[in-house]
Amino acid sequence: MKQYDYLIVGSGLFGSVFAYKAKRQGKKCLMIDKRSHWGGNIYCENTAGINVHKYGAHIFHTSDKEIWDFVNTIVPFNRYTNSPIASYKGKLYNLPFNMNTFYAMWGVTTPAEAREKIEMQRKEAGITNPQNLEEQAISLAGKDIYEILIKGYTEKQWGRKCTELPPFIIQRLPVRFTFDNNYFNDAWQGIPVGGYNKLIEGLLEGIEIRCNAGFFENRAYFENIADQIVYTGMIDEFYDYRFGKLEYRTLRFETEILDMENYQGNAVVNYTENEIPYTRIIEHKHFEFGKQPQTVISREYPSEWKESGEPFYPVNDAKNTALYRQYKALADQETRVVFGGRLAEYSYYDMDKIIGKAFLAAQRIDK
Repeated sequence: MKQYDYLIVGSGLFGSVFAYKAKRQGKKCLMIDKRSHWGGNIYCENTAGINVHKYGAHIFHTSDKEIWDFVNTIVPFNRYTNSPIASYKGKLYNLPFNMNTFYAMWGVTTPAEAREKIEMQRKEAGITNPQNLEEQAISLAGKDIYEILIKGYTEKQWGRKCTELPPFIIQRLPVRFTFDNNYFNDAWQGIPVGGYNKLIEGLLEGIEIRCNAGFFENRAYFENIADQIVYTGMIDEFYDYRFGKLEYRTLRFETEILDMENYQGNAVVNYTENEIPYTRIIEHKHFEFGKQPQTVISREYPSEWKESGEPFYPVNDAKNTALYRQYKALADQETRVVFGGRLAEYSYYDMDKIIGKAFLAAQRIDK
């Protein structure tokens, strides 16, 4: 009999929710993480009394009542509503694209005028079979929205020209003909009161955790101390890059404390022109309606992932998708390893979807 029922590799949301569920089913779990803290990418660092989203902005949103009720049993969530602003050459636009955006861009005041403007630009473009992201965006929203609000931001985010990106990346663009700045359509959204660390701490209460413990540094040992492994790291690394390396985008953050109460008046401001090297500025205090005398901002700089950094976004183009399928075929044959989370499944998931997947994985315990 082994020391643990489950070894959980990675303390992000998937691993933490699985551990919570497994513990309540009487299972003994050990969680390990190569970082010096638990919580994965939703970890917050308290700076100047402000919960700083260390690995980029995380806004919880869902239309699944079971998941919303679940997270609120761990920690209450506030009423934060994501309403980002886009800045283009000194002018501000509301996101997602809505009547406030169209008024700022064209001076139109009615949905009929906005529809007419977009439709006119779509017809002028004459694109019937989009071959790349640029053509897809113009065919959906017209040239002005594409050039001012999509092109520069997308090229910075992916490190590739829009003409080199596949059209499916933006199969649908949210275009609203109402004066509604709420980015998400979900029934519920918010931030944990006191920050995301409160959520992770609640999930991991009573779970044995070892930080600064890399699975691959001592793989033979870790594989032999538990009956089952829940693996949330990179799937290609798990198989020693047998078929080659999957590609990721990463983010670099420049964070600073400013001796002022309010820097930009909003939690998220995107910078959509190519000339500005970062994609957005996050002002963290606004996620929790902070009144601190200082503020903390983070500029986000996307780049290609290298092994010394943190992988953030999978590059789900045809080449990488085909490579991932080879690794998934191996994973599907495993009898004592559960693969879960965005790195192990090579997919960008919202937080509620990760929780839902952890629920499903936990339901299979003892089956």
